[in-house]
Amino acid sequence: MTSERILEAARALFAARGYRATSMQAIADEVGISKAALYYHFDSKEEILRRLTIPLLDELEAVLAEAESCDSAEEVRWRAIEGYVDVHLRHRQTLTMLVKDMTLLVQAPIADRFRTAIALANELVAGPGCGLEQRVRACQVVAGLADPVVLFRDAPADQLRSTILDGARALLGAPVAPRARGLPRGRNGGRRAILTEEQITQVRALYAEGCSGEEIAARFDVSRATVYRYLKI
Repeated sequence: MTSERILEAARALFAARGYRATSMQAIADEVGISKAALYYHFDSKEEILRRLTIPLLDELEAVLAEAESCDSAEEVRWRAIEGYVDVHLRHRQTLTMLVKDMTLLVQAPIADRFRTAIALANELVAGPGCGLEQRVRACQVVAGLADPVVLFRDAPADQLRSTILDGARALLGAPVAPRARGLPRGRNGGRRAILTEEQITQVRALYAEGCSGEEIAARFDVSRATVYRYLKI
């Protein structure tokens, strides 16, 4: 399909030249179509960027939500770490595109979703009830999962994945304690995933005041994935 060819061409150009340095005409030329034909498929360069970035963000949020549903803190931690790495490896060129022009990473809604996903990943890797040392170590681990994907983007994916995970294990050391069981559960065995409008407002206010996702989740008896989903702007 022409739209898919446009997205692939734009992804490659954004990664090589940078988003702001790439014009719509350059994308049209790369695909071999007129600029008018390009605008028939996409209203703007911003729309192309959104279409390229959304799959990475959707998958990242999904793997973290799936990891949080695991039974033990150790399983939660490693499902989150491995899923985080796998998503970034699948979207290496998109990640390179974003890093090529760092200003894209501070713009809404991309920045908002990345920020909440990274915050959730940090909490899942740290584990429940952890102190400052564990939280700092978790942040170091999460920060080190994506950077090598960009810095060593020409390395074989399997080899890079293995090396990144070995580094995470070295940083984390001993396993964390199992997660507490017996918490109130909702339909299908999980915590309820829906909040009222009033509760959503309270969640956002608490987060703005500095409360962690874990603290807010416990207060409203929901999962951290639910909390971070409602924090998205």
